[in-house]
This record gives sequence, structure tokens and C-alpha cells, in this order.
Amino acid sequence: MVLSELGGSISRALQQMSNATIIDEKVLNECLNEITRALLQSDVQFKLVRDMQTNIKKLVNFDDLAAGHNKRKIIQQAIFQELCKMLDPGKPSFTPKKGKASVVMFVGLQGSGKTTTCTKYAYYHQKKGWKPALVCADTFRAGAFDQLKQNATKAKIPFYGSYMESDPVKIAVEGVERFKKENCDLIIVDTSGRHKQEAALFEEMRQVSEATRPDLVIFVMDSSIGQAAFDQAQAFKQSVAVGAVIITKMDGHAKGGGALSAVAATKSPVIFIGTGEHMDEFEVFDVKPFVSRLLGMGDWSGFMDKIHEVVPMDQQPELLQKLSEGNFTLRIMYEQFQNILKMGPIGQVFSMLPGFSAELMPKGREKESQAKIKRYMTMMDSMTNEELDTSNPKLMNESRIMRIARGSGRQVREVMEMLEEYKRLAKIWSKMKGLKIPKKGEMSALSRNMNAQHMSKIIPQQMLKQIGGMGALQNLMKQVGNNKDMLGMFGGGDK
Repeated sequence: MVLSELGGSISRALQQMSNATIIDEKVLNECLNEITRALLQSDVQFKLVRDMQTNIKKLVNFDDLAAGHNKRKIIQQAIFQELCKMLDPGKPSFTPKKGKASVVMFVGLQGSGKTTTCTKYAYYHQKKGWKPALVCADTFRAGAFDQLKQNATKAKIPFYGSYMESDPVKIAVEGVERFKKENCDLIIVDTSGRHKQEAALFEEMRQVSEATRPDLVIFVMDSSIGQAAFDQAQAFKQSVAVGAVIITKMDGHAKGGGALSAVAATKSPVIFIGTGEHMDEFEVFDVKPFVSRLLGMGDWSGFMDKIHEVVPMDQQPELLQKLSEGNFTLRIMYEQFQNILKMGPIGQVFSMLPGFSAELMPKGREKESQAKIKRYMTMMDSMTNEELDTSNPKLMNESRIMRIARGSGRQVREVMEMLEEYKRLAKIWSKMKGLKIPKKGEMSALSRNMNAQHMSKIIPQQMLKQIGGMGALQNLMKQVGNNKDMLGMFGGGDK
């Protein structure tokens, strides 16, 4: 995963600082130097890194801190805040409204994945109840209209373009007018890819913008662009009113820091990230959970949202009940494997869990891991109900293992490996034992009066210890922002 290396480096720097006996200015400087090095190696612009370092030093003033303060937590919070600030310009982007025609124009460099992202954006909103349409105003690249046509047909989204017309302004205007008459409430205009040296293409982009008067201009940014990101993003911002950024190819292994620089250059928020080639590999971007995942602190709210997306409504209370009982069977493992495969790339899912970081998933191994899950499921298809429903690993004797291997066409050692994986996951699952699930009627009262003391009673003690105790929980609640969000993290809250 892009930026996983950066996240790993920052996590290690924080861990080294936490291991220090006394936290003083020397330890802080060593920690900040490590983080600075990691950011620069990841292609984040030098000025941004320098400003961040200065701001953290201002926030963590040892002279002003009283003896009783937890310096480790103050430093961690300052780093968290500054990384969030780097990715959040502090102003929301335009949000389209259902039933009211909105025009969204996509701009970006050549090869940044703009055409694919247009379709993903349309598909995402179509699932949420919008009526999107696509207009291909890219007459520069051969095959651009064919690509958009193919993507749109697959996603069942209406599209407009021309093989004969070479004027992108004319195509854009005709397409927008046509779809407004057809009562489409989200009209997406795809433009030619360009870079700042191409003055003619930049002029064309300005003309398309003036003619279609978009409600939002989205800058599509390839995560692998590197140090050139800041200058290129700034050139687009100076030509058209860029209002939001979408970062693509986040499933790759590029350094990715250049993408952070683009946010600063455009002073526009990142609204989505592309995490793969498929239509549904497209995530809403939320700064705090993203930074939390980057630092290996997990993203419980994102994980719970994924569960709500893929687990049918009638099964959700049952899943949360199983979580609270901590009783893990092979059938539960099978069901959760099914859900994980629906959730998307496995590395991305695991990075949402506290204590895991995307760096733990070896580079290029996500597909291999998904193939392994499918193999395990094939083996479990050869099991009896008794074997699937037991939580006693001793039941799985040699003859049963040999029968499962024959039935699934796998080797005995592969079945043994699957059972070892089951034992490992059962140990993790057991940490959720004691998760208290509030009843629906209790939610409003609980969200009104929620504080760290209440939260500590809902969260299992082992998990509280993993988070870092009561002090860390209080900081986490402040970072998350409001109590309702916090409840959502642990499976509560009205959804």
C-alpha cells in the first residue's frame, strides 16, 4: 500500500520515543529527525516538512509543561495533529445534491487514471441514489472515448462523446445540455490529460471550464508522481478553480508523499482515494482515520463502516454478539473470510485494525493473501457441520484432516496450515470478549453522556490495554472529535 513505508517509519520513530526512559528535548529532536527523514524520503515537499517540524516544537514546549504532564502523549498528539493539518486545508469541498443538476469537471496529468476515476466517482454516487452521466471531452488521447464508453457501459451509466468532433468545448457543452434535459443530477466531464508545460492544453481546459461552468473541479493525482507534485498541482490551481483532489493508485508501492504535497498546493481537500483497478475500489477520504491508519493506530470507524456495508442488516446484531462472546469457530472464520473478500483489498482492511499497519502486509502479496483465503474456504467446504461449529481444535484429528485434504484436493500440510491460521485468529478474536453492545434504545442517552470513563466500560480490557490505557483513550476521543463517532468505532451508534 502507498505510504505504508512512511507510516511504518513514523510508527517506529514514535515507538523509539516511547521506549526512552526520560522524554526531553533531545529525545523529541531525535524523533522529529526520524519523521522528517521519512517524509522527505517519501517525496513530501521540503517546506511542508520544515513547517510541520516547527509547529510540533511550538506545540511541545518543555518549559511550559508541568511535571505531571504525559509528554509521550502530548508529542504523539502533536504529530497526529500536524499530519492531519498537512492533509486538511480546513475547508470542505462542494457536495452535489440529489435532484439538482451539478456539473463536475475532472482535470489532471496524463496517465493519472482520470477516465477510470470519472467512472468510479459516477458509480459511487449511482449506488447512493444519484443519477450520474459521463461526458468525454478528451479529444487529444486516442481511445479516450472508447475507454469511457466501455467503463460507462459496464457500470450502466449514460455517456456522451463523439468520434467525429474534435472541439472538446463543443462536446462538453452539448453533453452537459443533453443530460440536464434528461434530468441527470450529476454530470461528470472528463477532460484531456496535460502537464504545466503544455500551454495550449491548459488554455483548452480553461475554455471547457468557462463553457460548462462546473460546480466542482476535481484534480486527479497519481500517488506515484513524486517531488514534481507540488508544482504541477499549483499550475492546475492557477488555471482553473480546483476545489477537490482525488488520489489514485493507492494500492501501488510508490512512496506517495508527493500526493500530500498536492493538497498543500491546491489548498483543496482530498475527497476520495482510488485503491485498485476495479469499480468499487474507491474510498471516501477522511483525514483523521487515514492518519490514524498511517500511524498503525487503526480506523475502527472505517472498519465498522465496512462491516455495515458487506454484512446484511439482519446479520449485524448476530456478528456483534459473536464478537462480544469471543467464541470463534471455523464457520465464523468462513463467514468473516467471505466478508473480507467483499470488503476489498485485504491489506487495506487489516490496516484499519489497531496494532496492524499496512506495512505488515508484504509488498505485492495482497493478491497472494486473497488466493490463500479462497484456498482455505475450499478446504472448509469439505468439512462437516460438527467440524465447522466446534471451538475445540482437538476435534480435528489426523483422519479428519486427511479426509478434508482429499475432499478439497489440497495437501495435508495445507489443511494443517489453515488450522494454525484458525488458532491464530481465534486468539485475536478472544480479545473482543466482553465487548458490551448497547441496545438501540440506550444509544441516544449513551451518546449524550459518553466520556472516557463510560467508554472504558464498553471496551474489552485487553483492547483498552492495547490502545494504551485510560489516558490514551481520552486523547483518542478528543482526536475523533465527537462521542457519536466514538460509539460508531466500537459497533454502537445509530447507523
